[in-house]
Amino acid sequence: MTDKASPVKPRHVDTVENWDFETDVVVVGFGGAGACSAIEAADAGASVMIFESASTSGGSTALSSAEIYMGGSGGTRVQRACGYEDKTEDMFNFLMMCGGPQADEQKIRAYCEDSVSHFDWMVAMGVPFKDSEYKERAIMAMTDDCLLYTGSEKAWPFRDHAKPCPRGHNLKVEGDNGGPLFMKIMTEQVQQRNIEIHYESRALTLVVDGDGAVVGLVVRIDGTERTVSARRGVVLCAGGFVMNEDMLKRYAPFLLQGNAPTGNPGDTGTGILMGMGAGAAAINMHEGFISLPYYPPASLTRGILVNSNGQRYINEDCYHGRVGSYTLRQPGDRIYLIFAAKDFESYQKFSYLNADIAGTGETIEELEAELNLPLGSLVETVNSYNRHAADGKDPQFHKSVEWLAPIEAPFAALDCTVGRGAFYPMFTLGGLDTRVTGEVLTPTGEAIKGLYAAGRTTAGVPRRGEGYCSGMSVGDVTYFGRRAGMAAAANK
Repeated sequence: MTDKASPVKPRHVDTVENWDFETDVVVVGFGGAGACSAIEAADAGASVMIFESASTSGGSTALSSAEIYMGGSGGTRVQRACGYEDKTEDMFNFLMMCGGPQADEQKIRAYCEDSVSHFDWMVAMGVPFKDSEYKERAIMAMTDDCLLYTGSEKAWPFRDHAKPCPRGHNLKVEGDNGGPLFMKIMTEQVQQRNIEIHYESRALTLVVDGDGAVVGLVVRIDGTERTVSARRGVVLCAGGFVMNEDMLKRYAPFLLQGNAPTGNPGDTGTGILMGMGAGAAAINMHEGFISLPYYPPASLTRGILVNSNGQRYINEDCYHGRVGSYTLRQPGDRIYLIFAAKDFESYQKFSYLNADIAGTGETIEELEAELNLPLGSLVETVNSYNRHAADGKDPQFHKSVEWLAPIEAPFAALDCTVGRGAFYPMFTLGGLDTRVTGEVLTPTGEAIKGLYAAGRTTAGVPRRGEGYCSGMSVGDVTYFGRRAGMAAAANK
C-alpha cells in the first residue's frame, strides 16, 4: 500500500503502478504565474496540463489590482506616450536598491532588459493599457488611466541614485478590477490553446526517479489520489505561504503582526514544501511585505508619523510598504500620524487605513498631552518640522518639497499602532531558489532536473517589504512564469 502523500516526501517512481495522466509539462496553480507558464510551454510545442486546487482560475493575481511594474529600454508604449523616456539602467539601479543585500542581480537584469518586450507580449495577449497617466498619489488608479508611480521612485534615498519614472501599468478598467480582468484574459488564452485544466485538484507531492529528477506529480481529485507523468517537467506556481500560520511562525514571524493576510486560500506554502522535499533550497523566507496604507487621501502625506517617543522615523512621501516595514521597527507600542484637522474629512471619505482618531488639539501641546507622549517630545518634533518645512526643507528625512508644508492648527492624530485596528496587510516574499529560467536549485546551486517554479512559490525580484513597489509581484510572476514555461518545454 502506498504511504499517504506528504509534500516534503516525494513519491518514488518505482512505487507508481500506473499513470492516470500523461503530459509533457505539468503546471501546479492557475494564477498569473501558472497561466503565463502554461501559455509559453504550449506555444513552444509542449502538451500541458494545469492542476488548480480552487474551482476556478485566478489565484492571488485575481485578487490584486494587477498593476504591472514595467519600463526601461526607452519606455513602454504608454510611458513614451506620456512623455517619459525610461532608461534600463535607471530601472535596474532602482530595483537593485529596492532589493538591498538580498537583490538577485541576474533576475533584476533580465527583468529590466526584457520589460518592454514583456509589455508587448501582454498587449499581444489582449491585455488593454490606455496611453494615459494617473497623476494623483495613490495606492492604485481608480480610473482606467494606466501609468502611475507605485513605489518610492521619487522619494529619498532612491531619487538620488536613479532617475524617477512611473512604471506602474494599470489595466484599462475602472476601479480595483485589474486582477479579475487580467486573469479573465489569461484564462481565455489558456483555453484557446486547448490546455487541459483540472480544477479542484490538490497537488500533494512530486514524483522523482532514482537520480532525484522530477518526473511527475501526485494530486487528489474527488478524494482519490491520481498520478501525473510529466515527461519534460513540473512547474510549481502554487503561491506563497501567508495562509500557513505554522510556516509564518517558523520563517517570518514578524508578519504575524499584520491583520490582513493578502492572498488566496491556497497560499499555504505547499509548492515550497514540495520543492524542499525534492532537495530544493528555500531562500529569503524571513522576508515579507507589510503595509501601512496611510494614503489616500494624498494630503495626509503632508502629515508626519511619530513613534512612542514623539519622534519622526521616516520620510512620509515614500511608499506605504516601506513605511509599514519601518513602523514595525519602532521602539515602544504606539504609532501616530499627526496631521492638520482640516484633512480629516478627506480621510473619512477616501482612506483604506481604518485608523481611529487618537487625539486632537488646538495646540500641539494639547495634542501631546492627549496622546500621553513624553513631555516636550511632540512639541519639539512638530515645531522643528514646521520651521524647516516653511523653507521647503527636511534636513532629517529629506521629504520631497512637493509634500513639505507646515502642519497647521488645529491638530489631529490617527492611531496607527499595530494591533489597534489600523489596516496592516501582509504577504510573504520568500520561496524556492531558482535561476532566471525558472529551474529550481539545490542549496549548492545545482538545478533539479525536471523541476521549475515561478511566482510567490519562489524568491523573485521583490525581496524586501521596505523596497517593494505595487506591480512588482504581478510583473515578476508573469515574466518569470513565462520563462519557467519556456524552460520546461525545452527539457526534452
